[in-house]
Amino acid sequence: MNGNRRKVAVVAIGGNSLIKDEKHKTVEDQYQASKETTYHIADMIEDGWDVAIGHGNGPQVGFILRRSEIAARVEGMHEIPLDVCGADSQGAIGYALQQTLQNELFKRHINKNVATVITQVLVDRNDKAFQNPSKPIGSFMDESEAKRRSSDMGWTVTEDAGRGWRRVVASPLPKEVVELETVKALVKAGVVVITVGGGGIPVIDTGDGTYKGIAAVIDKDYASSLLAREINADLFLISTAVEKVAINFGKPNQKWLDRMTLAEAKKYLAEGIHFAKGSMAPKIQAIIWYLESGGKQALITTPQNIGRALRGEIGTWIVP
Repeated sequence: MNGNRRKVAVVAIGGNSLIKDEKHKTVEDQYQASKETTYHIADMIEDGWDVAIGHGNGPQVGFILRRSEIAARVEGMHEIPLDVCGADSQGAIGYALQQTLQNELFKRHINKNVATVITQVLVDRNDKAFQNPSKPIGSFMDESEAKRRSSDMGWTVTEDAGRGWRRVVASPLPKEVVELETVKALVKAGVVVITVGGGGIPVIDTGDGTYKGIAAVIDKDYASSLLAREINADLFLISTAVEKVAINFGKPNQKWLDRMTLAEAKKYLAEGIHFAKGSMAPKIQAIIWYLESGGKQALITTPQNIGRALRGEIGTWIVP
């Protein structure tokens, strides 16, 4: 490192990682999972890292939408727009991560502030994803209800593998972190920042310099990658469900990788047989974009193995 500049890491946490299994979905369960995750982030901070934390929110937004739909059906309450659901989830998940990390740092006598920034992320209203919405959200419906909502509310709906009908929305690429300068100032001041939650609240530029929320979801790894590039992070760490990345996953010739170069990552991703589209492929693509833009190093591992992975004992490193 040059001068007195501290090492900066962006850590992306999966929303699913806060829900251990079907029996542990409550707010308290998620709080405990957050506590376990932030314990290991505190290890990073104790080792000298400044940290910005991104997180997923898929399950949590689903819960918020379902509560909204039930309340509207049973009590006649108004339903909550998807962009507001994203904001709600940023606040709730940010609160859990913020408080558990603050408590852990206090126990370790580390004087460091933690702040959650409700973060908007700009998307292009002409992104091709809006032409073919494919991300399922919310509750299952019968066909008549789905078609009524499609007609009355303009929803795109689809039949979901025989389980019922669901709403689908676009998943456009993130173009700009609206609150970027605020995040940069906080990181520079040594504050741990929780930001781009759930990939950020998707907003579009209305054309007159103002923003407007839009019904969409942004991949949290893509948004965290954009953040890592914009704040010139020294490390982009994706915390997920597997200790390492494998090629030929689930096949007799499966191979776990300790290290991968940018060129190898691009090759494996292009082959289309190694990384599942809904899980590992977006993570690898996010890291590719980070490294192509001058990023220094990336790491994929589980939350509980962050410390060991940083010591080179576990995890998969991806380097230029």
